[in-house]
Amino acid sequence: MTKQLQDAYIVSATRTPIGKAPRGMFNKTRPDDLLVRVIQSALAQAPGLDPALITDAIIGCSFPEAEQGFNIARQAVLLAGLPKTVGGVTINRYCASGITALAMAADRIRVGEADAMIAGGVESMSMVPMMGNKPSMNMNMFSDENVGMAYGMGLTAEKVATQWKVSREAQDAFAVESHRRAIAAQQAGFFKDETTPVEIITRTPNLATGEIDIKTRTVDTDEGARADSTVESLAKLKPVFAAKGSVTAANSSQMSDGAGALLVVSERFLREHNLTPLAKFSSFAVKGVPPEIMGIGPKFAIPDACKAAGITQDQLDWIELNEAFAAQALAVIGDLGLDPAKVNPMGGAIALGHPLGATGAIRAATVVHALRRNNLKYGMVTMCVGAGMGAAGIIERV
Repeated sequence: MTKQLQDAYIVSATRTPIGKAPRGMFNKTRPDDLLVRVIQSALAQAPGLDPALITDAIIGCSFPEAEQGFNIARQAVLLAGLPKTVGGVTINRYCASGITALAMAADRIRVGEADAMIAGGVESMSMVPMMGNKPSMNMNMFSDENVGMAYGMGLTAEKVATQWKVSREAQDAFAVESHRRAIAAQQAGFFKDETTPVEIITRTPNLATGEIDIKTRTVDTDEGARADSTVESLAKLKPVFAAKGSVTAANSSQMSDGAGALLVVSERFLREHNLTPLAKFSSFAVKGVPPEIMGIGPKFAIPDACKAAGITQDQLDWIELNEAFAAQALAVIGDLGLDPAKVNPMGGAIALGHPLGATGAIRAATVVHALRRNNLKYGMVTMCVGAGMGAAGIIERV
């Protein structure tokens, strides 16, 4: 007998503020503590729900080692005070880890293997550097047919800029607009519903008294957006990945720290526990592309995600296209004919930051709340992925 698939509903979606790495507000805050905070907040937004009813937590992380190792998903579940019966698994699809975690949680619900799941992502680029603490590549990656796998992300952006003829001026203008939109959204308070404040505790030895001075402060705002960003100031920066290139630190995403979490349940669970759905997770798609032009990945994932959701691209009302680099974002927008007004209306990773494995979950929270705030129907989270992939997930307001 064929089992009928059921829908997966998002009943809470939240994230931490995003800190700059490596010297920002979370540079001494452990990633598992950030994850604990959003898991607890996501559950608090479903009042009366018994956490023991949750089957599993699927958490994305791009470099799951050191402070974010030891299966950080399971560690955070226990540290958050959930019953020991709740499982936890950490998954890695680089920049798409968070949205893949959400898709996997939704799949467990769709096929009837679970009725309540936690999905999310976490990354501390302050504590765990890009490439990890001990990168070790297979030497076959440097052979002619595989060398694109060994390219740094910045070099892949240069390849896209060249092949798609994206000028330095266009990249800088895109970056400035990202900051402008982010600042405007912050000033309007648009991020408040999706953001869980985090208390930062600082402990400093007091040499005079021999004691430890403890200070606490609460942060609730992303710290990457800059009101003073201008095309003129960005034009002064030198390229950082190729001597005669066009990709700079300012038209690339920021290294960041942060976490996000969503609670996903079945329709039966909604009814039995009198929960109000915020949205439905409609579809997910992944496509591979040549690693040396990994930034173009969303161009191929987006059509597949739309087809799976039964909609056309024009029906998308809100698009969170992760700005790994302005060059790749512009190439995707241009090739697919996306409406720039619908793409990152509140700024993207260039202004707000990109905590790798957390970004998909963070931007999913943005989409969920933006659809409700603006009375829109369909939203999407999409990004390019290292080693040559694109991923896209579609969320429907209900």
